[in-house]
Amino acid sequence: MEGGRNLDISWGTIFKIGLAFLFFYIIYLVRDILIWFIFALIISVLFSPAIIFLQRLRVPRILSVIFVYVVFFGILGLAVYFSIPMFISEIQQFSQLFPEYFDKIAPPLKGLGIEAFESIEDFTLALGAMLQKASSDILSALAIFFGGVGSTIFVLSMALFLSLEENSVERVIALLSPKRYENFVLAVWKRAQLKVAGWFGSRVLTCLFVGIAVFVMLHFFFGVKYAFVLSLLAGVLDFIPILGPLIAGVLIFLFISLDSWLKGVFVIIGFFLIQQIEGSILSPVLTKKFVGLPPVLVLISLSIGGKLLGILGAVLAIPLAGILFEFLRDFLKKKKEEKTIVV
Repeated sequence: MEGGRNLDISWGTIFKIGLAFLFFYIIYLVRDILIWFIFALIISVLFSPAIIFLQRLRVPRILSVIFVYVVFFGILGLAVYFSIPMFISEIQQFSQLFPEYFDKIAPPLKGLGIEAFESIEDFTLALGAMLQKASSDILSALAIFFGGVGSTIFVLSMALFLSLEENSVERVIALLSPKRYENFVLAVWKRAQLKVAGWFGSRVLTCLFVGIAVFVMLHFFFGVKYAFVLSLLAGVLDFIPILGPLIAGVLIFLFISLDSWLKGVFVIIGFFLIQQIEGSILSPVLTKKFVGLPPVLVLISLSIGGKLLGILGAVLAIPLAGILFEFLRDFLKKKKEEKTIVV
């Protein structure tokens, strides 16, 4: 056609486009299994440094893997087993005194125009609707991506097999990587594993420190009711950098100040000191061997993972983001060095 261009598409190009569509369609069909595999890979990555440490002590790999998995999930199970009775007890006590607390917090919040605090009945209905929606979102996400007990066992079994098979992921990476980048990609992968697992472990330890320290302060020094629930809240929220401690401090202060403003002020001062110890002493000591991930990346990972998979997704999205961050940073650095050499 005069004044225009003919669009010439070869049969080979059409075939490649068709293969691409077929590939993405297959990925879509097996998306659940793919997500399970990613979770299993992340779990194996988090346990890898401990397994390697035991191997250096001449413990056979199979025994190292079994020991690490049994110890971790055994401690987790015992912690849940011993924590639940105390948690339930404090929640039951709080529910009995809730009308009294509601009468104190309702007037100022009602003045801000929050309709849920018009009466305790309105608040109960609003809270019930919120919990129903939240549980529905979380359960639907878990049902989609984990599908129940069977899928959870599948994920843990896959993680166990990945840990038992030494260098299994490395062999796959070497197979898929271009030859010129093979050594580079493998080196980044090994470094990313250690860094992410170390960062994750250090965050867990700092959360435990904050939770225990807040419990000791509230229970033994100030005799605060529901110290266990409040300290559990502080420990869990401490996993989220910057925003987590801020939210925990505000909630603890508001709750305690309902009984005594003076006590609330002293408690928030104590909470601030605990955060200073965690941020200025404990975290730097734990991160001497491990380079921490950027806080912005952690917040984004928490948001995306929480949106897709609830609490579990928020936690496990951070190691995945850390691995991707390491690859991207080193890749861009290598490309920059290559351009500098060429110039």
